[in-house]
Amino acid sequence: MPVKNTATFLPDCLNSILQQTEKHWELIAINDHSTDDSLGILEGFAKKDKRIKVFTNTGHGIIDALRLAYQHSQGQLITRMDSDDLMLPEKLAILKQQLTTNGIGHLATGFVQYFSATGVGEGYQKYQNWLNGLTIKGANFQDLYKECVIPSPCWMVYRTDLEKCAAFRPNRYPEDYDLCFRFYENGLQVIPNDQILHQWRDYPNRTSRTDKNYADNRFLAIKVHYFVKLELDKNRPLVIWGAGRKGKLIARHLIEHKVDFQWVCNNERKIGKDIYGQILLPFNVIKKMTQPQLIISVAGDLPQQEILHYLQKEQFQARKDYYFFC
Repeated sequence: MPVKNTATFLPDCLNSILQQTEKHWELIAINDHSTDDSLGILEGFAKKDKRIKVFTNTGHGIIDALRLAYQHSQGQLITRMDSDDLMLPEKLAILKQQLTTNGIGHLATGFVQYFSATGVGEGYQKYQNWLNGLTIKGANFQDLYKECVIPSPCWMVYRTDLEKCAAFRPNRYPEDYDLCFRFYENGLQVIPNDQILHQWRDYPNRTSRTDKNYADNRFLAIKVHYFVKLELDKNRPLVIWGAGRKGKLIARHLIEHKVDFQWVCNNERKIGKDIYGQILLPFNVIKKMTQPQLIISVAGDLPQQEILHYLQKEQFQARKDYYFFC
């Protein structure tokens, strides 16, 4: 558990861990150079319970903290916690039971629930519902290129599987999304679950809101990196659909990867324009292409539904012929 300046929420977080019905656990907490009383709170709890072990980050940031915590860990089942969140009492017991029942090669997770002193915004509520809708079927990797489909503080895997996925060694941020792709790349199977196990606290200074490592362009860089590595078929034409802000970012990343692509949109004002040396074409040209791969960068429920209807009518297959990147 990386900890940085969460003294306001840390006692509640630690108490939620102490209240777990599963008693056989260790918590490796890494103080990441906090300037508030986080370290004092951690040390106070550690004096009362030997299962809590506290270290100071020898580097800087979440990745370095996770690496250090992992080096000090001894368990064969590994999970992560965020120091401003809460575990429901059965969380560890349920995740452990899922893994021991299904065995190596599986990933245990569960429902997440946002909460906030000022009310949960519509966007976060939508993300929670979408994520839980995948988890109930164990179909999380189905929408892997849309958003992070494994909540970073609500998963558990065997240590051997985490090692197979390179654990916390890569330097890519956002680190939780990168690990999610590596779970997928190494063939871990998500175990379906319909129980709320973790409560995500939302507040203005939460790291995911304020740290540049979690900005939109970082997520798109991760998506393009793994798409090129895992999905790209160089024998098929690659097409970006959409020339908004995200479409342009995707195009720049593909250019950096030296990947050829064509670019289409359904915005008549943009068709025919030259962007980054690519002439924007009307979307219906994909009918004339031989087995194109499509990256959809168009946001918004209604436009996406219209595009999905068109693709299905033309018998394109999800995760084979087209990938929604937002």
